[in-house]
Amino acid sequence: MSDNQVVESIQDKYDSLLPYLNEKTRRIWAAIEARSLGRGGVSQVAIATGLSRTTIHAGMRSLSEQDGVKIEEDSTRIRTNGGGRKLLEEQDAMLLSDLESLIEPMTLGDPESPLKWTSKSVVKLAGTLNRGGHRISAKSVYNLLESLGYSLQSNRKTRDGSSHPDRDDQFLHIANQVKHFQSHNEPVISVDTKKKELIGNFKNPGNEGCLSEQPVEVRMHDFVDPQLGKAIPYGIYDLTLNKGWVNVGIDHDTAEFAVESIRHWWYSMGKELYPSSEHIMITADCGGSNSYRSRLWKLKLQEFASEIGKNIHVCHFPPGTSKWNKIEHRLFCHITTNWRGRPLTSLQVVINLIRNTTTTHGLEVEARLDENLYQTGIKVTDQELDTITIERNSFHGEWNYIIKPKISP
Repeated sequence: MSDNQVVESIQDKYDSLLPYLNEKTRRIWAAIEARSLGRGGVSQVAIATGLSRTTIHAGMRSLSEQDGVKIEEDSTRIRTNGGGRKLLEEQDAMLLSDLESLIEPMTLGDPESPLKWTSKSVVKLAGTLNRGGHRISAKSVYNLLESLGYSLQSNRKTRDGSSHPDRDDQFLHIANQVKHFQSHNEPVISVDTKKKELIGNFKNPGNEGCLSEQPVEVRMHDFVDPQLGKAIPYGIYDLTLNKGWVNVGIDHDTAEFAVESIRHWWYSMGKELYPSSEHIMITADCGGSNSYRSRLWKLKLQEFASEIGKNIHVCHFPPGTSKWNKIEHRLFCHITTNWRGRPLTSLQVVINLIRNTTTTHGLEVEARLDENLYQTGIKVTDQELDTITIERNSFHGEWNYIIKPKISP
């Protein structure tokens, strides 16, 4: 039989067997065929099957090792222990950290869900990583993002409200400021008010384990109980140390309440964690009690800055992008998960559930009850506004500014 006929015969057999072969049986079968042909058999089998000579030789080594030896290993295993390529993150120690640094400024998501989204495409991320000295494909970037808990969404689906033309530049500005203050061991906090919660035997979304067909019975209608009222949790999240502080108010969510919450965080937690700090950086959204338009917010921050003698740096996220604020993903969503399906029957229950909120990444949360009453509708006059020692950044000074302590005469 000529060499061409031998190759064609092997090819016919291989095509018939291929649907029934896996990686291991394929190389073993090829090795048996090559060994039966004798000299030149490896080359002929390689031509007929398209398998590399290395693969065929690996099969022949396996046959040699097994000759006369009882096979005790798991016959269902295709590769030996340790076989296959190493994971990209094992080969390149900086890959994951560099990937996270690229997507960190662009991360958003539903405040009630720990799932994170990213608005950068995997193709662009792969290109940036490759230009930085890594070797990775877009598909591998997708797999890594999935393992980190990210979900890719189209731009149309991740738009939240109107899009400001300088939105992305503001994200990058905030990210650079955060890195700068963290590198100097200065406190960086993310602040916001969580959704108000009714106190009483009201339905709380989510499921909780209980005896079959014996659910907790709650009220039919969600009207505020005049005796129990409602809880207004204002949160402060330390981006560096992964620690949270929640001030639970009972009255109104005002700018005075927001700054009072930050004050409580500083004296109860921040002062001890950052004893030698000279600055405090705050990231906040653009609306609510910490709105960039609020005069009272700035006036109360001025009083606080003068009281503690520190510069307070404030960066607001652009309008319609509050979901990017870190406190939403790293604190509030975990609190919501912790008390899912449980009626918040009292303020003490709220405090206890917040304090017992933890994550696998070591989140620690403290909470206190704020029984103070906060007046609404306070007007700040132009004269009072002029007394604020504010320094506005050249890039969107309405979003980025420093409030400095007043020097006593």
